[in-house]
Amino acid sequence: MKLHSVLVALAFACGVIKAQQAISPVPAALPQVRRVYVDELVGTEAESLRQLIISSLDSTKLFVLTDNPERADAVLKGAADDHIFVDSTDIQEGISAHENAGKSTSGYARGGSYGGISISDNQYHHSKDRKHEAYASVRLCNKDGDVLWSTTQESLGAKFRGASADVASKIARQLTLDMQRARRSDAVAPPAR
Repeated sequence: MKLHSVLVALAFACGVIKAQQAISPVPAALPQVRRVYVDELVGTEAESLRQLIISSLDSTKLFVLTDNPERADAVLKGAADDHIFVDSTDIQEGISAHENAGKSTSGYARGGSYGGISISDNQYHHSKDRKHEAYASVRLCNKDGDVLWSTTQESLGAKFRGASADVASKIARQLTLDMQRARRSDAVAPPAR
């Protein structure tokens, strides 16, 4: 009799869990995400990079971006840094050659000869290059905090855009590729029974 009661209780608990899962609007995977909130990123100068990420994600038209985290299916969180530094290089090159010769005699006959040569060339080169570096490590999480997607991107700048804009573009491009791959695999996968 006790075994029967335990089985009934387990069946009831499984039914309640399945009912809660069916009611829950939380997306199960990346392709079900429709609305995204981009949270504040941790790091120095991260706010400007956050704004660039929002702009890049908006241009993909994958999601509706919202400023209200309560309305979002998923939240993009992470850390970013954007800094400018000076890279200094000091190079010193030199060539030197010395040669000496000499002859001397002592005694009754006096004579002697002497020679010498010296060559020297020295060059010093100092250069300073201003460099810009940015990175971001972000993850897309559902409302339960489960990570649906993540990436880390970095840049020293691209040909026609700065390092921060390049990082934001790389994040949007990677998310687009991964979203397309996930949608293709969902379309090919057999339905669950």
